[in-house]
Amino acid sequence: MVFFPAQKSVLMICGDHMEKFEAKVAFQALEAFGLKVDAVCPGKKAGDYVHTSIFQPFVYRSFSETAGHKFTLNATFDEVEPTEYNGLLTPGGRAPEYLAGIESVVELAKKYAQTGKPIASICHGSLILAAGDLLRGRTLTAYPSLKAVVIAAGAQWVPADSPGGYAVDGNLVSGVSYVANPKFISLFLETLGCKVSGADNKRILFLCGDFTEGLELMVPFQALQALGCHVDAVCPDKKAGETCPTVIHEFLPGDQTYSGKTGYNFPLTETFGGLDSSSYDALVLPGGQAPEYLSVNEDVLTLVKGFTDAGKPVGSMGHGQMILSFADALKGKKCTAHPSVKLNVVMAGGIWIEPNSLDTCFTDGNLVTGATWRGNAQFISQLMSVLGIQVSFTWDLDKTGDGVILL
Repeated sequence: MVFFPAQKSVLMICGDHMEKFEAKVAFQALEAFGLKVDAVCPGKKAGDYVHTSIFQPFVYRSFSETAGHKFTLNATFDEVEPTEYNGLLTPGGRAPEYLAGIESVVELAKKYAQTGKPIASICHGSLILAAGDLLRGRTLTAYPSLKAVVIAAGAQWVPADSPGGYAVDGNLVSGVSYVANPKFISLFLETLGCKVSGADNKRILFLCGDFTEGLELMVPFQALQALGCHVDAVCPDKKAGETCPTVIHEFLPGDQTYSGKTGYNFPLTETFGGLDSSSYDALVLPGGQAPEYLSVNEDVLTLVKGFTDAGKPVGSMGHGQMILSFADALKGKKCTAHPSVKLNVVMAGGIWIEPNSLDTCFTDGNLVTGATWRGNAQFISQLMSVLGIQVSFTWDLDKTGDGVILL
């Protein structure tokens, strides 16, 4: 008799000041696709958090660094058994620079690598693999400044010609930066035995604005790309190639409400003017501060009504439901949102679903709503369901430690 575990699992090695999107997009996307992801950090336990960082270029020859969201760990480093996992993920940022010098981290990576199961390493994450002598004879890419280390570790370097670069060598998937996330995650899924159906030819439109909540935008955007969907982002009065600044919202100790700080600049892929809603299968409205001004833009409301009147799937997160309230798209619909948007929902005729936790999501017909970015995994999963996208996994019965027991 053959017993299969309920789901495949991935172990993610975290640390303070790891790159925000290389950690959060992969973590929430993989959860949305049905994997169990355990995030650990040496010296910390489940429920603790690590700081993330934002690295982006401005007018200088190097990148700048600012603080990102806090990332909550869901497993304890000293309690995990690495060989029980089906995949290992090492995000980048500055964290790997010190993690590679911690013996217990290197030993964990080496113990896992002995199983021969998939490893995904992005940006500076390969420093941990180099410290464990796990790159010898392999081919990979990484952030350009790691070239000398990768070569010295005995690996074949794949030039990092663009931030979206990636490489595959058997069970090893590598990427240059978070820009590579969609392909990086997609290839990691393939090595894990993932099969995606229903995503081909799906076209999804994201409606953005200045100071959209970064995680409510980037995580579902890149997750849907990883599944194989064509995903576009637009903003009123802006063209393809221009950017929208994003915002980071978090509660500070002692404050009764959240505060915001500037996040990444998000590149738009299409021009808003002349856009035709009939060429897309679904619309996604991220939250943040942007919906406050987007909801009073008549061109925005016309575009949104093009989707809702046609009965197409719409996903809305956080404050994005403000736009739906102005577009008269919530009447008789069950809907959740950020608690501060309750008045908009109720006065627009919506049926309020109380977000008892900030990861609450709810689907009513073709409308998927979420309270905050903390529910991104559920939000993406429910959006996949209304879009008819499914993820399944095959199991390698011949591979030791693939989580299968033969009797």
